[in-house]
Amino acid sequence: MGASFFICLALVLLIGLSSARQAKASAADYFVASRSVPPWLVGLSAVATNNSGYMFIGLIGYTYTAGIQSVWLMLGWIVGDLIASKTAHERMRDEADRIHANGIIGLLSQWGGTNNRSWQVLAALFSIVFLATYAAAQIAAGGKALEGMLDIPMAIGMSMVAVVVIAYSIAGGMRASIWTDAAQSLLMIVSIVVLLVAAVTHLGGMQAVFQQAGAIDGFMNPTPTGLDIPGYAGAMAFVVGWMFAGAAALGQPHIVSRYLALQNTRQMNQVRWWYYSYYLLFYCFATAVGLLSRLYFGESTGFDPEMALPNMARDLLPPWLAGLMLAGIFAATMSTADSLVLSCSSAITQDLPRKPSENRWFLKAATAMTTVFALGIGLWSEQSVFSLVVWAWGTLGAVFVPILIWQVLGAKLNSVAMLCMSSTGVMATVAWKFYGFPSTVYEGAVGMFSAFVLGAIFTISSIRSRFHP
Repeated sequence: MGASFFICLALVLLIGLSSARQAKASAADYFVASRSVPPWLVGLSAVATNNSGYMFIGLIGYTYTAGIQSVWLMLGWIVGDLIASKTAHERMRDEADRIHANGIIGLLSQWGGTNNRSWQVLAALFSIVFLATYAAAQIAAGGKALEGMLDIPMAIGMSMVAVVVIAYSIAGGMRASIWTDAAQSLLMIVSIVVLLVAAVTHLGGMQAVFQQAGAIDGFMNPTPTGLDIPGYAGAMAFVVGWMFAGAAALGQPHIVSRYLALQNTRQMNQVRWWYYSYYLLFYCFATAVGLLSRLYFGESTGFDPEMALPNMARDLLPPWLAGLMLAGIFAATMSTADSLVLSCSSAITQDLPRKPSENRWFLKAATAMTTVFALGIGLWSEQSVFSLVVWAWGTLGAVFVPILIWQVLGAKLNSVAMLCMSSTGVMATVAWKFYGFPSTVYEGAVGMFSAFVLGAIFTISSIRSRFHP
């Protein structure tokens, strides 16, 4: 098992390091690959970055517990993501090219020729905290996989993830991240299909699988259950909440940077074809493995659902295929972790200083320090991978998405409006998660909606002041 895993890991690392041959000594090259990436690479990279350890570890664990009703999470997330993409991606890419922005913070702070410096600093601070938290979840997912399959202590496994991420991120920046993402996306899909086939075969074939699943009370009932809000209102709130989660992809700096790296805005539909085809396929496979894991392990109070996939792979696959599976999980965590630390270092070097840095050593040092910081959070936190990811994801969406949508719609937002919107979004998200509000409604949806409504108030006030000074 270890041999095939380390061979796959070495190949991914070699791909990342080889990208250094095309690297240029500029911030634009380090953070958006000089806007030279073809659409198929952007699509595969964006989907690999999105479908991270959250899919392999978090989603499968959630499906093990919730059953088939987890498909509503998938449906809401993908529909919300698609609506957001059609609304903003082309305009966002064009504006970034016009003002030479290397990330979402610089893009929004200078949109339309403005200079909202105070918001830029606040957004950079928010990004550092929540991107590092998100990266910590990916590092923890990699650590769980190594512990479950190779019996490597979780702390050592997490440190291995951090070292690999530092190595190729420093070598090639965004280009290394995108190149390795493409290889990792193929590794992820192959490994999960292999496990899917092995699990179905072990359980006696498709007919036996459906019989066993149907025998578990409520497991194959698609109606969301256990919600704080009863009836159809609760089900609707659940699905709409996850649509907001999908729309929050517009506010993820590590995903946005892929679209900013695209060669030409006219290629955006090609990007979407690659992105959503792979996204839907992988989401379906991950959900299926989550369902099968419940049949394989049964219901146990002492079992960590987020260890379902690595444990099942170790039990069902021959060692060399189990190593491939481990490499797939590791690839999923790295494909997101490297992007997160790059976005975090972009906030440190491009957005916090009054003058963005072009010093290549400072850029690389920021990447290394960010990775170590994320590793520290991962070692300290006791929350699940699923919980860490969806919380950080929703909070970043609340910081950026409402502002981006209003700017795309033509609103002129000043620093006060942007500061109030982002702060309100974060506070609403945190309050909803930690102060006993219904968990049926995704906390990120509450934060994004609150900030969007506040943006509407500022926009209406601005329009009135123009006509009635």
